[in-house]
This record gives sequence, C-alpha cells and structure tokens, in this order.
Amino acid sequence: MNLIFLALIVIAVATAAIREIRSTDPDERPMQALSEGAIDAAGSAVELALGLVGVMALFLGLMKIAEAGGLLTVLARLLRPLMIRLFPSVPPEHPAMGAMILNFSANILGLGNAATPFGIRAMQELEKLNPHPGTATNAMALFLAINTSSITLLPTGVIALRASLGSEAPAAILPTTLFATLFATIAGITSALILQRYFRSPPPTRSIDADAASGSDELEDTIREASQDSTEPAPAENREQDSAQPEQQPMNIEVPTEGYPAWVSILVLLGVLAIIPLTIVYGQAIAPWIIPGLVVGFLSYGVIRGVPVYEVFVEGAKEGFNVALRIIPYLVAILVAVGMLRESGALGMFVGLVGPLTTPFGLPAEALPMALLRPLSGSGAYGIMAGIMQDPTTGPDTHVGILVSTLQGSTETTFYVLAVYFGAIGIKRVRHTLAAALSADAVAVIAAVAIVGVLFL
Repeated sequence: MNLIFLALIVIAVATAAIREIRSTDPDERPMQALSEGAIDAAGSAVELALGLVGVMALFLGLMKIAEAGGLLTVLARLLRPLMIRLFPSVPPEHPAMGAMILNFSANILGLGNAATPFGIRAMQELEKLNPHPGTATNAMALFLAINTSSITLLPTGVIALRASLGSEAPAAILPTTLFATLFATIAGITSALILQRYFRSPPPTRSIDADAASGSDELEDTIREASQDSTEPAPAENREQDSAQPEQQPMNIEVPTEGYPAWVSILVLLGVLAIIPLTIVYGQAIAPWIIPGLVVGFLSYGVIRGVPVYEVFVEGAKEGFNVALRIIPYLVAILVAVGMLRESGALGMFVGLVGPLTTPFGLPAEALPMALLRPLSGSGAYGIMAGIMQDPTTGPDTHVGILVSTLQGSTETTFYVLAVYFGAIGIKRVRHTLAAALSADAVAVIAAVAIVGVLFL
C-alpha cells in the first residue's frame, strides 16, 4: 500500500506539472487545481467519516445483539456437516475444525473482529497437522480460499456508508452481494480442489500423531479472547476508563463439537440458494423493507434469547462509533490521493483509455481502479469506493455506485489475508493458495458485474 499511495501522488503531481508547463491558456491552472483538490478531499474525508458514525453505530449495535444471542454458534453448527466433508484430512473433533467453523460463521455475519483471531487459531491448529512445516497443506489452501471469498449475508459496513451518503436504498446491495459471494465461494472451493492435484506436497518431515490430539485448551482461550475483543470498543491503551459505563456483556460462543443433522444444514443451504432468484426478481421491491426488517428481526431474536437488548445494543454502538473515527486517517490518505489524481487529469485520461475496452462488458472504467486495488488494500479500496459514491455524477444509487458497493462487499483483501495467516505460522511455500484465492476474486468481479447489470442497468 505504501508503493500504491506514493505512485498515485507522484502520477497526479507529474501529470499536473506537465499540463501546467505545456498549457498556453492563462486561465488553466492545473497545479492550483491540484492543491485545491487535495485540501477539499481531506475535508470531505472527515465529513464522510463523521456522517458514518451514526449508521455504523446502528448496525454494529444490532450485530452485537446477534452475537450475544448465540447466532454465531447456530451458524457454526449448521456449517459443521459440510465442513467435515470439505476437510477430510482434519479430524472432526480436532480444534482446527472448530476454529475454522467459527471463522466462517463470523465472516458470514460480517464480524471481522471475531473472524480474524479464529482464523489465526485455525491456521495454528492446521500447522500441528502439517507433516511438512513451512509448506501450506491442502486444508490450509482450501481454508484460505474460502476465507477470502466467504458468503456474506450482511455487508454492514458498505450499507452504513451508502446510508450516510444519502442512498435511497442502502440495502439494495444485499442480493447482489449474496449472488457474487456465492459464486466466488464456489469458485474458490473448486479451484483449490482442482489445483491441489497439480501442486504436490513434499514428503513428510515429521510425525503429527502427538500434535493432532492437542490444542483444545488453546482454542478455548482464543474464543474467550475473541469474545473480549468484540465487546471492547477500542484497545485498552486508547480507551478512557469510565466506571459509570454499564457492565459489558460477553459473547455467547461455544466450540461446535457437534452440528445439526445433515438434513437441517441442507435445507438451510437450499433456503439460501432459493433467496437469490427471489431477490433478483423482487430485489428492488424488497430493498426498502430490508433495514426495518433487520432492526426488528435482531431485536426480536435478542429478546427471545434473553439478551438485554438495550444495554448490548449500546455496547455495540460504542464500537461502531470508534470504528467510524478510526478510519478517518485511512480515508484522508486515499481520498486525497484519488482527489489529486482526478484534479490532475490523470484519472480522466485513464478512464478515456480503458473505458471503451471495459464498458461493453459491464465494468465502467470508473470502477476498474477499485476492482484492481481490492485484493491489495481494503482501506484503499474503501476510500476509492467512498470517493466514487461521493461524486455527484456517480452517487451511491447509480450503476457505478451499486457496482463498487457490491465489489467491496463481495471481495476480500486477498494478499493481506494470506500474509497475516501464513505469517502467523511461518509458511513460506503457499503452493496453490494464491491462485485459488485470486480465482475466487476474479469470479466475484465477474458475478458482481453480471448481477448489477441485470438489476440496475
């Protein structure tokens, strides 16, 4: 991201400087426009983040109620029968299986804070089953391929941003995101299973019998840590102590040692698949009902599960408040870079060159930088998405606005995920993991372009 940020600034300054030197029009002042664009972009980034505070607090408050009510555990039990078949090399009762299930369940709900520690613990436990340390196993490759493309039911961050920018239907991206992530997940699984036949593992260098039976206590510790992290609005060193705050409610997370019967999981999966064509046909009619339905649904679920909904909602809203404030520096950096690129004329040149090639395929040139940057930098892609939707010519409810929102919600920061998860256990040979993950990203982009074109063109 350092190189990308520097490149954007250098390209913008160089383009404006060349235009300034070559210009014969005294009224054309590219360098002055570049300076004004940078200042305006910095101010708009802060305004955007402040406008996001309330909506982000709302959605994270609702998600906190779902966590406290044990929805994460319900999803984990639904996934278990499928996971046992996808990962035959992992013993069903091994801690790695439980950690992977909890990671996928958290990702489905958009709970990144809880998903990451579960994912790292899963990789650590899979490493204990690894007969050739330093080289990714088939199970690791498949786990990360699914992780970078996992089905997202609630892209809460993107919905919150759309709402803060005045979208008439901020939740309109739910059907498009579900469609794109479903196909991306299928592509990631298929790619990993096919490619593992061509990327052979090296000969075993150690026995795994002693390690395979260990680790359950560590998984319990990880679950407790994730529960604590998800209830804390900010790191301890950045948070003021306030004895008047209500006591925080811990998440209700259990290690999924057993799942629901297979037929229950199959019925739920078929139900999710059946939702997709319904949302495609009736998506625009359903969209205005989604947010009120989510509010009522999560509150009702919390009441049924005995959750003190007001107190837990407030705790989640505090986290949303802090999240919105923490992204200000990232938004300022990327929006200033994009604003300078736009004012310099470099972005217009890029759009003019690439637009005729990608537009016939449903991918406007304005959205191409976002699609290319998303696997590299989540904050950078988020900033580009915000800049596109802030632009009056490409607001949140235009075809371009819907497309970039869907891309953000249905793709992942692939290189970051691989670096963090493999770095945690010292894997140097990733084998086919990157190819499978990028295949899922490519399919997500294609599926997003296709479904947005069908529904919003």
